[in-house]
Amino acid sequence: MIYNKKYRRNYIGKAFVEPVGKEKTMKITLKNGEVKEFEAGMSAFDIARELGLAKVACAAEINGKICDMRTCLDKDSTLNILTFEDEQGQRAFNHTASHVLAQAVKRLFPKTKLAIGPAIDNGFYYDFDTEEPFTVETLAKIEAEMKKIVKESIKLEQFTLSPDEAIKYLEEQDEPYKVELCKEHADKGEPISFYKQGDFTDLCAGPHLMSTSSVKAYKLTSVTGAYWRGSEKNKMLTRIYGTAFPSKDALNEYLTSVEEAKKRDHNKLGRELEYFTTVDYIGQGLPILLPKGAKVIQILQRWVEDEEAKRGCLLTKTPYMAKRELYKISGHWDHYLDGMFVLGDPDDETKECFALRPMTCPFQYQVFLNRQRSYRDLPMRLTETSTLFRNEDSGEMHGLIRVRQFTISEGHYILRPEQLEEEFKECLDLAKYMLGTVGLLEDCTFRFSQWDPANPKNKYEGTAEQWETAQNAMEKILNDLGVEYTIGIDEAAFYGPKLDIQYKNVFGKEDTLVTIQIDMLLAPLFGMEYVDVDGTKRHPYIIHRTSLGCYERTLAYMIEKYAGALPLWLSPEQVRILPVTDRAKEYGEKIAADLDKYGIRTTVDNRNEKIGYKIRQAQLEKIPYFFIVGDKEVEDNTVSLRSRKDGDLGASPTDEVIAKIVKENADKVR
Repeated sequence: MIYNKKYRRNYIGKAFVEPVGKEKTMKITLKNGEVKEFEAGMSAFDIARELGLAKVACAAEINGKICDMRTCLDKDSTLNILTFEDEQGQRAFNHTASHVLAQAVKRLFPKTKLAIGPAIDNGFYYDFDTEEPFTVETLAKIEAEMKKIVKESIKLEQFTLSPDEAIKYLEEQDEPYKVELCKEHADKGEPISFYKQGDFTDLCAGPHLMSTSSVKAYKLTSVTGAYWRGSEKNKMLTRIYGTAFPSKDALNEYLTSVEEAKKRDHNKLGRELEYFTTVDYIGQGLPILLPKGAKVIQILQRWVEDEEAKRGCLLTKTPYMAKRELYKISGHWDHYLDGMFVLGDPDDETKECFALRPMTCPFQYQVFLNRQRSYRDLPMRLTETSTLFRNEDSGEMHGLIRVRQFTISEGHYILRPEQLEEEFKECLDLAKYMLGTVGLLEDCTFRFSQWDPANPKNKYEGTAEQWETAQNAMEKILNDLGVEYTIGIDEAAFYGPKLDIQYKNVFGKEDTLVTIQIDMLLAPLFGMEYVDVDGTKRHPYIIHRTSLGCYERTLAYMIEKYAGALPLWLSPEQVRILPVTDRAKEYGEKIAADLDKYGIRTTVDNRNEKIGYKIRQAQLEKIPYFFIVGDKEVEDNTVSLRSRKDGDLGASPTDEVIAKIVKENADKVR
């Protein structure tokens, strides 16, 4: 059957026109593999209408490329109609909502200048340059205007201009931020895309929904400041965040989940439970770990170092800073200088200049270079509990997740090319074991981060051939290991591709937790060679890896996952003993001493407070176990056991309770 309805349109330039000439058909392969015939020249939206999907269609995937629903098909193609349930469909939906927001702002505050308004995970935002900063109260007025725009059911229409025409148009509209963006793309000579919706026009590549009426439910969630282009050297703009859904029920469900997420937010909960704090006059992104937080990280570090030693790793300790000459050899000076803290004038070659280390690799290479190496020395697995320093943008700071000083479980495996796959597998096994033990692995995703040969910023070292060799090697390894991954273009390190193990915080913001990188470029820069079996000198390959990643970030994610109730083996205080009477205090101290012999972290609450108050305090502090001891327990040599998880467990012999807790702690039960 050939689908040919009156809805058929062909989009050319600024207007829809009926196709002319001899009618032709095309075969369209749908997502489920079914092949249907349609008249050539139909738009993705027309086809969606024929399939009964027009009301839910947000975008289209045509021959693997994400497109606008207005896109016309004129030959045999594969077509996937993307709905709000699809990631890219949801992004098109949220992107349209951001344009509705911008249109509302321009109606209410015509002198406002537009910056950028992308879709993001779980919503969208738009940055504005305003005469007066927007407040929370302003959001209600903007939402009301957005409601009018949605009711008006304004069609979104795409058109293009030449670069010169686009720049002239934006200058006439007095939109300096858009002009800046437009000029960056003008040198390509390609047409510049715009979207028009009624009285509002925006520089935008799309895709977008067909009409504003599809944005049924939305909520502006916050207003904050944000530097233009993320740099504190630029002007501070006003950023409005929002979220949007096809129905009010879906929106309400999401808002409820956000409220639950706030209760788990480590930035709030971690402070309340006294794991960390920050101080303005110390600096943003420089958290103070309080005794509880410091204890958890100490436990993790000792466990990681012991496990790495079991797996043949060699512990090193290297300086926190180095002269610029080291970073020039490695390439970090050219590719990473903006992210480094420099001590001295980086441009004055007549004076010494140092920089705090943003990574440990060039330092650890000196261990290999300490003497001549042979193939018998390889693989050399060098590890370090590394404190690093990175000059993150102020707008990126968030609790313990993104900071300027942090500590990671870093390692560099120096090896022969034929050892690459086996050592990569061992690195991945180690990361999975550690993330699984702390309870984070089940929520992780994997990203194969690759270079972008078209990157205009000259971000990468090496040749295209070297990059193809490295990426093909990693692709083969990942496929051999059965790793399910997404691909991140332009996410590679400047010296090689990497496997990023990703994790999302409670608000859906994704960061890298662990990374494993293949490096075939840096060894020659440092003159790293080994004598091979045949007596020839060869450059080794290097794997850069973390095993548990950044300790501060890991602690933040664990606080959120467990809502502050960390597993027993990681809890800074594992048992609290609550004496009821003065006579029981001495008994409580004896039990604490017995627990201490087994390494169980125990305190005795000997305050002259009512037992009910002490119990509530222990519950609020999320202590895994607490023992209530009174005169009866003293006489019977028992404890009244209470568990954070299971509540009142009744009286049991003290020795049995201690044995139970010791076993659970050793088993690292989550």
